[in-house]
Amino acid sequence: MAEIEAKLAALGLTLPPAPTPPRGLVLPFRFVRVLGQRAWVSGHGPQNPDGTFAQPLGKVGREVSAEQGYHAAQLTALSILGSLQRALGNLDRVRAWTRVLGMVNSAPGFNRQPGVINGFSDLILELYGPERGAHSRSAVGVAELPFDLPVEIEAEVEIAT
Repeated sequence: MAEIEAKLAALGLTLPPAPTPPRGLVLPFRFVRVLGQRAWVSGHGPQNPDGTFAQPLGKVGREVSAEQGYHAAQLTALSILGSLQRALGNLDRVRAWTRVLGMVNSAPGFNRQPGVINGFSDLILELYGPERGAHSRSAVGVAELPFDLPVEIEAEVEIAT
């Protein structure tokens, strides 16, 4: 078993299947685009192990607590890892996490977006360590996210060819 997959298993974590868009919605892009030694990951949201959107949905600071938002960001990390595994064949091919953009569906006045997106960063650092897992990051609040998701995260990684 590969190193990252073994760490996921030891933590009792499961990668979800590919996200499925709602009926009638066509998504004309790739979840992961690989060019040379880079992989760009489109925005992902939190998924359950069966691939459905994880609950609760809504705005962090209103329907969703900051702690629930943190957990949603962890689930989003698993969704992104699932897409990377399907695109790369092996998560150990990720040599470095370079950039992360975390968007938080924020209620007016909510300003703890960095703490929410820490759910993503903390899991990536736990799995990949302080060197491979280190990344630059923005965590921003937005007025709305698709399907009322509490978080959406996109990333860029350097990969071994």
